[in-house]
Formats: sequence, structure tokens, C-alpha cells
Amino acid sequence: MRIIDILMALPTLFLILMIQVTLDPSIFNVMVVIGVTSWMGMARLVRAEVLSIKEREFVVASRARGISERRVLFKHILPHTLNPVIVAAMLGMGGAILVESVLSFLGLGVQPPHSSWGNMLENSLGFLREAPWMALIPGILITLTVLSLNFLGDGLWLLIDPKAKEKNAIHT
Repeated sequence: MRIIDILMALPTLFLILMIQVTLDPSIFNVMVVIGVTSWMGMARLVRAEVLSIKEREFVVASRARGISERRVLFKHILPHTLNPVIVAAMLGMGGAILVESVLSFLGLGVQPPHSSWGNMLENSLGFLREAPWMALIPGILITLTVLSLNFLGDGLWLLIDPKAKEKNAIHT
């Protein structure tokens, strides 16, 4: 975890730019950069969830009954850890789309002839006065996609987490 803390202390945008400048801009390299810079938060989330779940009563009771650590891990801890991880991964996809768009806008991401919303925004800069929709449409699509993924993540959280269903029923 100390290595993750050190890596999280580095400015993410700086790290992304450094990696992309040293590598050839390509779709594969963009995916690698996004993967390299986004796993640390997920690792911290999983660790926090496992530490929280392993102290709950049903896990302690399972251990008291003499159930093996392996069975406790696969039957109790991992299934309860998956819910927040799935939701966080869904929300992280929106962040990955934004990172890819920024890299492509700066010319460090997906290169033509492949299309990207960031490339579309960058290409529209010269036509902002005559054709503002050239920038408006990709910008709106990025916003709607990220917003949709966030809503989908919230919806998954409500579907997966039984406590969230109870809380939502009380507030509505």
C-alpha cells in the first residue's frame, strides 16, 4: 500500500503526459496509460472493503465455526467486495473516456485516421466562428456518455446493494 500511496502522490496528468510523450501515440498506448494510472484507486477501494468486511459479524462467526480461511474468503469476503468494485469500475469508465478525449485533443492520444471525440474537438478549433456545432456535438456527446455511465453506476449500486434499496425506499 505504501507503493500505491507514493504513486497516488504523483500528479496523474503529469504521469499520463510523460508516458504518452515517451511512447508513440496509438490506441493501444492510450489504453495502457489509462490502465496504468487508474488501478491505484481501485486497489485502495478493494483493500478498504476487505478490511471492513473481514471484521463483520458473519465473517467472525464463520471463523468461529471453524470454516477455513479460503472458504471464508471466497464465500463471504469476495462476494461482498464485488458490489462496490463493479460500481467504481463503471464510474471509472467515464473518467477513462475523459482522459482519452483530453489526450486526443492534445495530439497525444488516438491518431488520425482513427476517430476520437478529442480529435473531433481539436479539428473543430479552426471553425468555431463559422461552424460552432463541430465542437458542440462532440462535447455534448462526451458529456452525455460520461453522465450516462455515472447514472448506470448509480443504478447498479441500487440494484446490487440491498441496504441502498432500503435507504432509497425511505427517502422516496
